[in-house]
Amino acid sequence: MQGWIHWKRGIRGELGPMLALAGPVVLAELGWMSMGIVDTMFVGRLGAEAIGAVSLGNALFFAVSIFGIGLLLGLDTLVSQSYGAKRLDECHLWLIQSVYFVLLIGPAVMLLLFGCESLLARIGAHPAVLAGALPFLRATTWGTVPLFLYAAFRRYLQGMGLVRPVMFAILSANLINVLGDWLLIDGRLGFPAMGVAGSGWATTISRIYMAGTLIAYAAYHGWSRRTGLFAVSFRPQAERLWRLVVLGVPAAIHATLEVGVFAAATMLAGTLEPAALAAHHIVLDVASVTFMIPLGLASAGAVRVGQALGRGEPAAAGRAGWTALVLGASFMAASGTLMALVPGVLASLFTTDSAVIGRASTLMLVAAAFQLFDGLQGVSTGTMRGAGDTHTPMVANLIAHWVIGLPLGYLLGFIFGYGIVGLWIGLAMGLGASGLYLLRAWWRRAGALAREGHEAQAAATAA
Repeated sequence: MQGWIHWKRGIRGELGPMLALAGPVVLAELGWMSMGIVDTMFVGRLGAEAIGAVSLGNALFFAVSIFGIGLLLGLDTLVSQSYGAKRLDECHLWLIQSVYFVLLIGPAVMLLLFGCESLLARIGAHPAVLAGALPFLRATTWGTVPLFLYAAFRRYLQGMGLVRPVMFAILSANLINVLGDWLLIDGRLGFPAMGVAGSGWATTISRIYMAGTLIAYAAYHGWSRRTGLFAVSFRPQAERLWRLVVLGVPAAIHATLEVGVFAAATMLAGTLEPAALAAHHIVLDVASVTFMIPLGLASAGAVRVGQALGRGEPAAAGRAGWTALVLGASFMAASGTLMALVPGVLASLFTTDSAVIGRASTLMLVAAAFQLFDGLQGVSTGTMRGAGDTHTPMVANLIAHWVIGLPLGYLLGFIFGYGIVGLWIGLAMGLGASGLYLLRAWWRRAGALAREGHEAQAAATAA
């Protein structure tokens, strides 16, 4: 009983620091997601085909580029643990090497994206959707390197607890994206009317701005606070680059598998009528918005766990992880309830097409059922990453989504004829399996951290 009381007090003590860190990160994630929502709303006036074009273009872009972004997730572990150990020089060195990393992988990813355009035609996408998806994909591809630079500087700043600049960059970038959509989609103030492609160019311009903002802030912070940023070696270091690869590859595979399964589902939905694809995209947008909260908590949890381990406090690391999980699970349970109560209202925010609203309302009920599990797997992934484990989430994702979720969705949707609803039921089953498995994995890791903390405390007392 005494241990339980101590654990609860530890969680309460962690709430303040966790929320202070997670709040700006969550707002940043919401700001990131809102860019896609705004794009959908702007092109939604052009019809279901335009919504489908943005959906397909984004699906392919992130299915390819997410691997590069995922390679940088190892910075969560490396920077936060270095900061916890009060080694600012190490934080700076990891940032420098991550920039070299981006300059290596960014152009390669761009070439791959340009080479993947024919994939959209090969999967049998609706011709009206394909006509808009290809120019949209070409436009967004030019923002790949800035997006990767933004990801690198974001992880560096977050790892040191500097989250407000990240929040400012993404929220202000939304204003640029709105202006770009307004100017370029319909052609205003002398700009050409580019349709769906205009939305893609607005997104690219916003990503260039985000990268520039964080680079400028990191340089200013290093100079004004005399942190030693400009005193460390700027040379590429093979050992550090390899360390980024070792930690980043499992995280990148995990992220690619997770985004890839929804990209594959979008590709399959693209073979159905435009109304089904539009409904799929709308509900995916809503589910992605709600997921931004546990995703932000996952980032905050990774930082708090990593910093505690860097300080040599494993028990505090376990409490930080549990705090993030409790907050994430609570929010996702509430969001699932809301989606189940007013599915039609949420769908009508994106379109006035009654056929699309009807289909989206049904899919919203399926999405409501997996919210809690989605939150559990998202936050657990972050807490495990903070502890230096990127392998377990990768394996869980592979099995849950690609062995269970997508095959079951294809079976229900295309073999048994349940269409888009069957596809989403399969995805929901995969998320359920992933959430339960990763919760169990964190339970074990947190228990090991608690035992390590007790042993260290007992050793200190005996000495």
